[in-house]
Parts: sequence; structure tokens; C-alpha cells
Amino acid sequence: MTDDRLGDALAAQRAAEVRRAARALLRRPLLRAGGSHADDFRLVRQHAAELRAWFERNTGWALLVDSEVARLRRIPGRADDPTHPARDQRTGLPFSRRRYVLVCLCLAVLERAEQQVALGRLAEEVVLAAADPELDAAGVRFTLADREQRTDLVAVIRLLLEWGVLSKVAGDEEAFLKSAGDALYDVDRRVLAVLLVSRRGPSTVRAHGFEERLAELNAEVLPDSDELRNRSLRHGLTRRLLDDPVVYLEGLTDNESAYLTSQRSALTRRIGELTSLVAEVRAEGLAMVDPDDDLTDLRMPESGTDGHVALLVAEYLADRGGPVLVADLHRQVAGWAVQHAGFWRRSATTPGAEAELADQAVERLIALGLLEHAVGPDGAALVRPRPALDRYRVGEAVLLEPGQSAPRKYAKTTAGRTKSARNR
Repeated sequence: MTDDRLGDALAAQRAAEVRRAARALLRRPLLRAGGSHADDFRLVRQHAAELRAWFERNTGWALLVDSEVARLRRIPGRADDPTHPARDQRTGLPFSRRRYVLVCLCLAVLERAEQQVALGRLAEEVVLAAADPELDAAGVRFTLADREQRTDLVAVIRLLLEWGVLSKVAGDEEAFLKSAGDALYDVDRRVLAVLLVSRRGPSTVRAHGFEERLAELNAEVLPDSDELRNRSLRHGLTRRLLDDPVVYLEGLTDNESAYLTSQRSALTRRIGELTSLVAEVRAEGLAMVDPDDDLTDLRMPESGTDGHVALLVAEYLADRGGPVLVADLHRQVAGWAVQHAGFWRRSATTPGAEAELADQAVERLIALGLLEHAVGPDGAALVRPRPALDRYRVGEAVLLEPGQSAPRKYAKTTAGRTKSARNR
């Protein structure tokens, strides 16, 4: 009996370690042996075989693990999802088009660089690379001529530091911004080598147009048997359930919808066993909710002024139940700014700030699958609630007798999100 209890305890401990390792990879699909995530790396390496088998069978994602890095090659469930931008490490603002180009140019320069590189030298090489006529024809110009362009480059460098491509040896980026100094970095070639995730090398893509090239970059071989078709459906749906805060049936193909309907229990059970995510099933679709709320890049609700505005907007639109003019929403936020002036940051209560606050809240709710943009018959900009927003509807107050439970329709919960742009 003692041996049985010991065996059960060891099995439970192993299962808990595998869950922790899987969650670490979903939070951060590139882990290094050193640094602040070294414990997660060791756990992933210890259970690499089991994790590799699970991800390969259920998502089609390959897991590469060696003595230096662990890399989950996480291909997104949808190539057309714009809600996971790379963000400035200091301000949290989404990257601009030029910054994305600079990321690619920096990586290309670092591929040919020595083991150490100075920021000033890297900048010179990037300026030379940016002089490509094709970039100029596309309207992308980078000459390092002003502080805005230097700020863009520094934002990219900080992202590469976060990823582990670079590690600082000396100096400071702020000094470079002010043209008063430089910085020196080590280049981690192992991280650089595993950073790109695609099924095809970009140089082999022959399509024209951004969407076509993006689709070809990760195109899968068309399945030619029932078994392969089912595997493709399983991979795609599991990726969506891990990536997206909500998976709506209306956004699926007929084959995907039929497969999800028939295999929903098996799909959600396997995901739950590996990650501890909990399935929330509704008539319109389903979501995998994270009770621990740490597999997310966008929380709802969230502290601070922006989080409060997003929650107020969600409750307001849920109660309205239909499309709302963006202009009306701006006026509503302006009223809340007066009402909550003592709690919001000072800049949020200045006249004219309501438009930016409302727009940021709308973008957050769209990224969480709770809203969508729409256009009215007269061309006016609207926002339209999606079914999952109903969870933020404020119910009427109910006076309960001692020992009486609240009706379920008044229960109000929050859901996490399981994907971050940085994690791709």
C-alpha cells in the first residue's frame, strides 16, 4: 500500500512538472539555459520527450531542446490575426511598420556580425541595409537622421535583448539616443539561429502580395486521406484554442465546425490535462480560460486607468447589446473622466484625451474577442459587441435571504488570454 501511495505521489509530481513546463513554453516559447528563466528551461529539458510528443501530435508544433535553448516552433492558428503586435518594452505601444522592418534588418546584420557588436556599428550596418531600392520603393526609409529614427532602433534593440538575441556588456541605449555614447552587446548565435519560425525559408517564397506571401510561408501540404485531414483539423483547432481568447463557430469552416462539435470533449480534455486551462463552452463557441491568469498578454479586468476604462466600456456595450457609434463612445468616456477624475491619471482627464482612451479600450476588447469594428449605413464608424462580451453585463441588484445563493445569471467572471505576440 505504501508503494502504491509513493507511486501515485511521484506520478502526480511528474504530471505537475510537465504542466509547469508546458505553461512556461506557452508563456515564452524561447527559453535559454541562463538568465531569469533558467528554472523553466531546466524543467522543459527534463520533460522534453513528453512535451515534444504532445505538441507534435496535437498542434504540429516542433519542440527543439539542447543544452543552450528550448524553442517551441509555435506557428499561429491564424495568419491574419493583427491583435498580437510586438510592443515597445518601455511604453507598451505597438510596433510601427518601420520598426518591424528594422527587426528584420538587425537580425540580418547580426547574422554576419562578430560575437560582440557595438550599437553604433550595428546602426551603421542597418542604415546601409535600409538603402535597398526595394525598401525605398515600398516607402520604408531609415537614415538615422533624427531622434525618432534613433528611438525606433533602440526599441528594436530592447526587444532583441528581451528575446535573448543580444545581452548587454557595457554602455547604455539612452546615451546612444542622445548621441552621447554607445553600448556593447554579446550576440547569442544559438538564439539567433532558432528565432525564425516558418515552414519554408523566406527566400523560397514566390508569391506576390503580403497576404499571399504570408500564407505561402507557412503553407501545409494538403492532406490526401481521412486520417491526415483529421490530423490537420486537430492541429488547427488546438492551435486556435491555445492562441485565441475565444473561438467562435462562425469563424470556422464547415469541416472545422463539424470536427470541433464532434471532438470538443477530447480536444479540451487534452488541453486541460497539459495546461490546467478550463473549457468554457457556449452556443456560439468556446474558450479555454486560465484560472491562474498568467498565460496572457491582456488581462481583463486590469488595474490602472486603461484597465478601468476597458472594463467600463465592456459593461456599457454589454448592456447596450448592439452596435454603438464610436463618436458616442468617445462622449461616454469623456463623462467617465469627470466622474472618476480622482482615480484616473491626470493626463486621462484632460479635454480631448477621451478619444485615445476609448480607442485603446476598444482595441483591447477586440483583441480579447469581445468586440469588432463595423460600419453603419451612413459610413459612420461603429463597434459591435460579440457574444462573449455578455459575461460583462451588469445584472440588477438582488437582495438575498441568509443562506440563499445568487442566481447563476447574475454571476460575473473574467477570462484570461493564452497568447502573446512576443511569444511567437
